[in-house]
Amino acid sequence: MGKPDTRRLDREIRQATRKLEAVHNREMWPLDGRERRAVLGALAGGSYRIVRGRSTGRAEQRIETAWQSAETRLLAEITAMQVERARIVREAAQAKAAKKSSGWF
Repeated sequence: MGKPDTRRLDREIRQATRKLEAVHNREMWPLDGRERRAVLGALAGGSYRIVRGRSTGRAEQRIETAWQSAETRLLAEITAMQVERARIVREAAQAKAAKKSSGWF
């Protein structure tokens, strides 16, 4: 019995980690549609208020909230994938231990 096959999960974890780093750098590509619309809408509203010479506090807060929700979503995805990977490894180890203990050599 060989190692458990976790390559797919490892690749997805690496990809989600890259997305999380991109969100930290405020890049738009890892955002989903809802988050992208929220950021662009807040940017448009904030730029309109700048042109009118008004405060942009609420628009800045909306942008920050959108980035935080993207970060939270990606952290949850990474955690779920790591838990799934640990489960697969644990099940493979239990199966290997059961197979070893059942034989007589």
